[in-house]
Amino acid sequence: MQPLSTWPRTARQKIVGVFTDIDDTLTTDGAITPDALQALHNLKAAGLMVIPITGRPVGWSMPFALKWPVDAMVAENGAVALLHNAQTNQVSKIYQQDQAIRNHNFEQMQRIARKVLEEIPSTVMSQDSAGRETDIAFDHSEFHHLSTQQIQQVVTLLQQEGMTATVSSIHINAWFGDHNKWHGAQWILKELTGRDLAQELDQWVYVGDSTNDQVMFEHFTHSVGVANIKRFENELQHLPKYIASKERGAGFAEVAKALQQLSN
Repeated sequence: MQPLSTWPRTARQKIVGVFTDIDDTLTTDGAITPDALQALHNLKAAGLMVIPITGRPVGWSMPFALKWPVDAMVAENGAVALLHNAQTNQVSKIYQQDQAIRNHNFEQMQRIARKVLEEIPSTVMSQDSAGRETDIAFDHSEFHHLSTQQIQQVVTLLQQEGMTATVSSIHINAWFGDHNKWHGAQWILKELTGRDLAQELDQWVYVGDSTNDQVMFEHFTHSVGVANIKRFENELQHLPKYIASKERGAGFAEVAKALQQLSN
C-alpha cells in the first residue's frame, strides 16, 4: 500500500465517481462524522457520482439513502439498492433476485441462523438483523466479541450450508447467490447510467477498510484503504493500492480532499 499522497494528479483527474464502504470507512464509532458527511457534499458539489456499498441491511440503510448526498446506496453486499427520488423525497428499492427466490432464500437463512446459534457457543445475531431481507449477519465486533477461531467456525458452517460468507469489520455476513460488492457496483452503475463499470475502471475509486472489501481492491484500478485497514493487512490477499494517513471518517475525508484539490 502506497501513501495516498503518492496518488498521481493525472490519475485523479480522470475520476468521475466514488464507491465507498460505510462502517469504519465513512463512520467512526458507529456514526458518520461531520468531516465525512461534508466530504460527501463536497464530492457531489464537484460533480462526482458517490455510491456507498455496504453489508448493512436495507432497513438500516434507508434513512441514510434519504439524507446523504449520494446517487444510490447498495446494501446487503450487492443484493439490493436504494434510489432516492429528490422530487418526491421517497426512497425505492430494486433487487438483483426476484421475489420468489428471495422468499425461498429467506426461509432457508432463518433455519441456518438457528443452526449457527445452537451449534457454536457465544454467537449472536447482529442487532440490525430485523432490517435484513437477503442475508443474515452475526456480530463479532460491534456490540459482541467473537474470537478469530469462533469467527472461522461460523464462516465454515455457513459455507457448508452452501452460503457465501464474508467478514466485515463488525459482522459475519452470509447469503445465497454469487453477488458481492463488486457485482453490486457493476449492477447499480448499469441501472443508473447504462454504463459498464468494468470498461471504465480508471475513472473510479473505491474506499474501504476490511476483508469484505478485498473483492473491490482486487478489481478497482484506484483503491484506497482508510488507515484502520492495517489491522486486517495480514488477512487480505488483495490490498488497496493506496492508504490514507487517517482512520475511518477522517480517512475518507482525506480521499475526498485529494479529489477536490484538482479544482483548486
